[in-house]
Amino acid sequence: MGMDSMIIFGVFAVLAAAGAFGLGFFVRKRFAERLIRTAESKAREILVTAKREAEAVQRQADKSSKQYLAAVQTDFENKIAQTKRDLENLEKVLGHKENIADRRLQDLDKKEREALFKLQEATLKEKSLADKEKVLELSIEEERRLLQNISGLDAEEAKKELLKRMEIDIRSDAGRLIREIEEGAEKEADRKAKKILSLAMQRCAAAHTVDSTVTVVRLPSEEMKGRIIGKDGRNIKTFETLTGVDVVIDDTPSVVTLSAFDGVRREVARIALDELVKDGRIQPARIEEVVQKTKKNMEMVLKTEGEKALEEANLNHMHPELVKLLGRLRYRSSYGQNVLDHSLEVAYLMNVIAGEMGLDPVFARRAGLLHDIGKAVSHEVEGPHALIGGEFARRYGEHPDVIHGIEAHHEDIEIKSVWPMLVQAADAVSAARPGARRESLENYVKRLTQLEEVADKHPGVEKSYAIQGGHEIRVIVKPERVPEEALPALAREISKKIEGTLQFPGQIKVTVIRETRVEDVAK
Repeated sequence: MGMDSMIIFGVFAVLAAAGAFGLGFFVRKRFAERLIRTAESKAREILVTAKREAEAVQRQADKSSKQYLAAVQTDFENKIAQTKRDLENLEKVLGHKENIADRRLQDLDKKEREALFKLQEATLKEKSLADKEKVLELSIEEERRLLQNISGLDAEEAKKELLKRMEIDIRSDAGRLIREIEEGAEKEADRKAKKILSLAMQRCAAAHTVDSTVTVVRLPSEEMKGRIIGKDGRNIKTFETLTGVDVVIDDTPSVVTLSAFDGVRREVARIALDELVKDGRIQPARIEEVVQKTKKNMEMVLKTEGEKALEEANLNHMHPELVKLLGRLRYRSSYGQNVLDHSLEVAYLMNVIAGEMGLDPVFARRAGLLHDIGKAVSHEVEGPHALIGGEFARRYGEHPDVIHGIEAHHEDIEIKSVWPMLVQAADAVSAARPGARRESLENYVKRLTQLEEVADKHPGVEKSYAIQGGHEIRVIVKPERVPEEALPALAREISKKIEGTLQFPGQIKVTVIRETRVEDVAK
């Protein structure tokens, strides 16, 4: 190869290298431009995405803030509404209490007027009695002078003659009474023995349930009182009308009181009110629905209670209506004694007495269990409960001996057989045993006061004191006005006056005390 060829080859090599470099530079430039365009495109996409995300975040923030504001506003409105309801309920309660206070104020005004009238009347009577007493004393003094002039006896001799004649009369009366008792002793011996036996029966000391005329119902909250009263008192008026009970709403927290003499109505009201409070829907239509449903259920409860009583008394084959009346006695009390428990107790005592006397124990238990059946409807039917019970027993096919035992056990009709006497005896044992009945302090004090007043009205009595729970009265007389020999006559007179004036259980012992005291002082 020559020099020229090498030069040409070198030139071509240089040209090829220059072309390759130029091509490479061009390709690299194009690639760089493409990368730049791609980077710009991605940058634009990033900007667009970032802008969209920023807008989305802003929209979400706007939405969240609006929701939060709406929730805050709703909660605020709910609190305002609750406060408004509470105020309305409080207004209802206060309105109801105001009505009750107005009624009580009217009652107090009426009682005050009546008391004032009675006081004026008593003052006039007292003045009239004082005037009459003065006239009577003058008349007695005048009669005493006339008697002394006619008889020629002084006061002391006249007293002795009068007491002598009284003693003769009393002895004559006592002798005649003894003869009558002796003549009738044989005839009455069997009846008296049976009565004594029945009165001596003291085998039962069962517990009893003390009922009252009110029932307390507890509420879940004070707010419920306003709902029970209702708008303008519509709910409470509807409830009282349908149940026949009085609903007392006072300051006692979360408590209302149901008041009624009829225990069945009170129990229906209690159950119905419990259901209304649990349900929460308290409105006139709902109240009527619940009360009617409760009354129907109560019929089944009364039947069940009556059947339990029959089973406990070991009796059967009784008319369903009498069974339901027995069930009603479960919700009736007398002197604090549950009437159904008392009736079962009397039936048990009657069974024991009949066994001792050789009488039919079935009739005895039936008469004892049904003797107070009239009390089940005594709020609705006029008349003594014994006669009402006898009429129901006759209507539903009870035996004549059982009917007579019911009707005559309080002597509302003439006693014609031993059955009413046995019912009287068992009834007295059940009612008189310790703890059987309650007597209010007011009635107890009133009875003792009346007893003392009867004795204090007799001339010559200084002061009388009722003791032993009213079973004895001790009378202190003025020794200068009542002589020693006049004490028996005075004791008898006071006893007769007590028998004719007062009603009392058992016997009252009258003790007249005459005492002369002489005092002196040693110096």
